[in-house]
Amino acid sequence: MQTLIVVDKPSDWPLDLPDVLVVSARDYLSQPLFRDMPRAKVFNLCKCYKYQSTGYYVSLLAEARGHDPLPSVSTMQDMKSQAVIRLASGDLQRQIEKDLAPIRSDSFVLSVYFGRNLAKRYDRLAGQLFEYFKAPFLRAYFVWHQGTGANTAQGGNWALVNVGPIAAAAVPEEHRLFAIKAATDYLAGRKQKVSRRSEKRFDLAILYGGDETPPSNERAIEKFIKAADRRGMHAEVIRKEDFKHLPEFDGLWIRETTSVNHHTYKFAQRGEAEGLVVIDDPESIVRCTNKVYLTELMEHQRIRIPRTLILSRANLSHVARDLGFPCILKQPDSSFSQGVLKVVDEGMLRIVADTLFEKSELLLAQEYIPTSYDWRIGIIDRKPVYACKYHMAHKHWQITKKTRGGKFLGGRVESFALGTVPEEVLTTALRAANAIGNGLYGVDLKEHNDLAYVMEVNDNPNIDAGYEDGILKDELYDIIADVFSTRIESRKQRKTA
Repeated sequence: MQTLIVVDKPSDWPLDLPDVLVVSARDYLSQPLFRDMPRAKVFNLCKCYKYQSTGYYVSLLAEARGHDPLPSVSTMQDMKSQAVIRLASGDLQRQIEKDLAPIRSDSFVLSVYFGRNLAKRYDRLAGQLFEYFKAPFLRAYFVWHQGTGANTAQGGNWALVNVGPIAAAAVPEEHRLFAIKAATDYLAGRKQKVSRRSEKRFDLAILYGGDETPPSNERAIEKFIKAADRRGMHAEVIRKEDFKHLPEFDGLWIRETTSVNHHTYKFAQRGEAEGLVVIDDPESIVRCTNKVYLTELMEHQRIRIPRTLILSRANLSHVARDLGFPCILKQPDSSFSQGVLKVVDEGMLRIVADTLFEKSELLLAQEYIPTSYDWRIGIIDRKPVYACKYHMAHKHWQITKKTRGGKFLGGRVESFALGTVPEEVLTTALRAANAIGNGLYGVDLKEHNDLAYVMEVNDNPNIDAGYEDGILKDELYDIIADVFSTRIESRKQRKTA
């Protein structure tokens, strides 16, 4: 992928960087060489990003050509939006207060060059601002709002009030060497990442490795990387620390346990905002990781679930009357069988509920349906691809149990050909997954009296080599790779149409 630095005048950027082409905005907008360039990373350092300005059109046409501009038009709009700036100020409040606490003036300006500042003590805040407003050079303006507390430290707060770009020509002389070094380091880091890849049609990131109980084992990840290669894609594992490199990819597959208050969700959001094909997408994460939402959705879609109560402190007494005991108490964002407890009487219910209510205003109480296994139906792109029986852990009522030493023990896993799965189970699983979206889902169901009950829909289901791929083998990874390839191709065609 060619790297371009676009400036108002080439003299604004007086340094040659290896494998980087410095071009004027006029040439980038008008020359066929750049219009027809198949892939390019475009660093837009024009002096103005105002609507319909030259800088605006550089990023707009870069997107139309299938290039990858920094900043994107969306980021330009974000920098002008007070609503977004207020949101950023709130999200970054802790870091803002920490870094600006020693400052005694009523205002402060922070210059950010590829996520860095001349003063190293501001690097963390500069990096967070860069991730929020992805522009090569930017200036952030902060003001101190005086409160009514007893002293300054307690009686007010710092707030981000404005963000704007710094054009290459507007970098102060005393900042210029640092800005060039920051750009050089950023591009060198990016080049190092790119150099590990083959010249494939598409580049795919797999977020993996920061999870105690990941949804895929290492052998499964290796198999998927090979499947991607067979489909003309380069796939590589990235970590939480690689957030800033996400825009370099065409697709993102999240293989860590997801949660809304977690870096996995930020990766999904950022990937989608940058135009990547993302599995799991942010909407699926929000929907699947909250069991209150799933309950309401399944009931609205008339999809069978166990008898369920959405609990607040006010209606806790209804459990005994409407469900009886034993029953299952669930934290809304529970995962991997954690935050899911079986209660056997009203006394235990109140003790467990009091603990769970400390974390959430709402809980779920569900009738207990004892079975020796759960069905897991894997679905991608609205089609079933694998089926397993997850047997309960030894002498336990769930498929996993946590030992006193903190280890997770699971029950036996059996793979089944889709043609051998009861029609009721398959049909119900498809209806449940389709109500969420068109991503990759694992639907858990119980069979009871010839009826299928949806227990939950997982947005990042387990795909472990030797288990879920027991029937399809390598074909399972090929199917997932095909979905990525098809969607990326379709998205690229729409961008260039």
